[in-house]
Amino acid sequence: MTEETVTRAQLSEAVYQEVGLSRNESAQLVETVLKEIADALADGEMVKISSFGSFSVRKKGERIGRNPKTGEEVPIMPRQVLVFRPSHVLKNRINEGMQAVETRETGE
Repeated sequence: MTEETVTRAQLSEAVYQEVGLSRNESAQLVETVLKEIADALADGEMVKISSFGSFSVRKKGERIGRNPKTGEEVPIMPRQVLVFRPSHVLKNRINEGMQAVETRETGE
């Protein structure tokens, strides 16, 4: 399995190819969508994208951690973390893709 990263430029290019907007308009559209998602999450809202998944911010309380090198106990301060839950549609699509790759690799 290759570890590739999809960039904003690639997303903009995909919008340009699929929708037919200009490259500048496509880039602006991608930036606007990402900004709206980030702003909603920063405001504590949940973001649901149908057939893709949902993003939410979760509060984690203070706890005691341990430095793996020294074994020393260290307090970990309360913080907020971003959580992504994929939809069943996305999970199924990913699993179907993995099965296709495995079939090609084994020659079955």
